[in-house]
Amino acid sequence: MLKFLDVSRRLAATSLWSNHATRLLSTEATSTPSQNAAAASSVPIPDKLYSRVELQMKGIDPEVMKSYAYFAKTAAEHLDIEVGKHWALRKAVKDRLTLLKSVHIYKKHRVQYEIRNYYRFMHFHKLTGSTLDTFLEYVERNLPEGVALKVTRVELQALPEHLRPGAV
Repeated sequence: MLKFLDVSRRLAATSLWSNHATRLLSTEATSTPSQNAAAASSVPIPDKLYSRVELQMKGIDPEVMKSYAYFAKTAAEHLDIEVGKHWALRKAVKDRLTLLKSVHIYKKHRVQYEIRNYYRFMHFHKLTGSTLDTFLEYVERNLPEGVALKVTRVELQALPEHLRPGAV
């Protein structure tokens, strides 16, 4: 440890090290004329609106998914997001895989493997884009092991010009 401190002191005394450190610690911001023009003429972009967002959770342990759904529901309530219905499938979806016990012969000797997947669904209504991004980032960061999350968004958009009543 002492050897490392001695080497770092010698490096700090050299001009090459101090110039490099000064360059790294510099706080000057350089801006180009195109960046200044873009900042001055920036028009606020309206936030996207979503009528419904569906979270589909898939996992192998129903109790973990139940507690995670409770976590997502409480997080949504703290962000003042309207929570819709949430439900789970009654039975697990079972995938069975049948293989031969031996690699070479003996077709009548087989082994079966079974994977049970549980699903849970949650609906959230009337969200803005920024609120949704914040909520999804928080929920995805706390996703437990063994749970997959799929998000489906339904976005509200303005009626096209050719379909409006006054356009005809």
